[in-house]
Amino acid sequence: MNFLLTGSSGFIGTRLLNAINDNLVLLSRNNNTSFPTIICDFEKDEIPPDSFLSIDVVIHLAGISHDLGDASKIEKLYRKVNVDASVKLAALAAKNNVKRFIFISSVKAGGKPITGRCRLEDEQDSPDGIYGITKREAEVAILEIGKKSKMNVVVIRPSLVYGPNVKGNLNLMLKGIKSGWFPPLPETYNRRSMIHVDDLVRAIMLVSKDQRSNGKILIATDGNLYSSREIYETMCVLVNKSIPNWHVPKFMFDLLKFMSNQFKYKVDKLLGDECYESKGLDDLGFKPNKTLSEMNETSF
Repeated sequence: MNFLLTGSSGFIGTRLLNAINDNLVLLSRNNNTSFPTIICDFEKDEIPPDSFLSIDVVIHLAGISHDLGDASKIEKLYRKVNVDASVKLAALAAKNNVKRFIFISSVKAGGKPITGRCRLEDEQDSPDGIYGITKREAEVAILEIGKKSKMNVVVIRPSLVYGPNVKGNLNLMLKGIKSGWFPPLPETYNRRSMIHVDDLVRAIMLVSKDQRSNGKILIATDGNLYSSREIYETMCVLVNKSIPNWHVPKFMFDLLKFMSNQFKYKVDKLLGDECYESKGLDDLGFKPNKTLSEMNETSF
């Protein structure tokens, strides 16, 4: 099979490069000397029409996920990249007879986390934030393109992804623990779903070939639930720091939530529930190989 991959220079994409054993072409804003690369920056370039020559499967990872500053500029850029470019990519793929389009979305597209239980795979609420909103808009449009064409479409919503060279909040937490400024978290017995990047890559490769995934939205987790305290303790071990025998009392975090909506958002994100059911991948026979408790500094 011939694959076209976007987002190849990102956290997930760099691991996926080594997993695709078939012919691979990259659609990227950066040239990669190891693979044929079509240069395209979704923020400013039109997608070259000849990107899909002889392509069987498109895996679309590229997108904007982190806060970039000015709110008005953020929304405009999120829509341009996460919605407009994604939908155009899918439309061009269908027009050029691509057999399968795999869109890597986010659990945020399904709605905000539910306190006290895990969100079911078929539950759809209002998406969480501009990132979730734009991912959901792209999902709907791309699935519709699949229905109106011969192209099979699969949407994967990863839970919190961890692994070597992780970015975002997990990387910030890891660095904070290593340097000693991150506070010891209390045990709140919250529940969080996660998945190792290599297992997510395996899930992507599975649905690239399994016809039973056509038209589905699949959540990717490792099947376990972790509390924020468990994650904190695991990271302490990873960076060879002793686990403190004390913690910041939960009531102090609760007080922070009253200071501003921004603090409330950050505390809820740090200590709240964020768990999801992943029955769809289970039904396809997917079994994760890695769990957080098995990690070391090189495999995290």
